[in-house]
Amino acid sequence: MSVENRVFEVSADLMTKEDIPEILDIEKESFPAPWSEGMFVGEINNSMSYCISARAKYKSESILAGYIIFWMVSPEIHLHNIAVKKEFRRQNLASNLLDVMDDIGRKAGAKVVTLEVRPSNTMAIKLYEKRGFVVKGIRKKYYTETGEDALVMWADIK
Repeated sequence: MSVENRVFEVSADLMTKEDIPEILDIEKESFPAPWSEGMFVGEINNSMSYCISARAKYKSESILAGYIIFWMVSPEIHLHNIAVKKEFRRQNLASNLLDVMDDIGRKAGAKVVTLEVRPSNTMAIKLYEKRGFVVKGIRKKYYTETGEDALVMWADIK
C-alpha cells in the first residue's frame, strides 16, 4: 500500500497494549536495534512516560502510522522514541507527533526537550534541527549494538 501524497485523517491517542504488534512492525523497519514488546509494555505502565500512537484513517482502514514516547522530568521532556511507518514518512507526521509532545510538555510546565540520536540518522537530525534542536554533547559508544556515538540534542519548547 502506498499512501504517498494521499489525503488522510490522523488522530493521536494514548498507546495501548493492543497497539504493540503494529508498533513492533514500525520499530523493525525503523531501527537497527528495535525495542522489544516488554520495553513498550514497560513504558505504557511507567507513570513518567507518555506513549502516544498516531492512527491514520485511509479509505476505510485505520492504520497505526507512528508513535512517540517521552518522559516528563519537569522542567524537561526526554524524548525516548519516535517512529513513523514507511508509507507515512515525509508527510509531517513525525513533526505533528513532536507538536503533541510540546503541547503536553508546555501544559505541564516543561521548558526544554532533550534527546539522543545516532549521527547516521541524518533524516531525524534534519527534522530536529528544523525544530530548533542543537547538539549540546556526545555520548561515546552509546548504542551498544553498533558502537555508535549518540548526539545529545536540546531545544526550547516554544
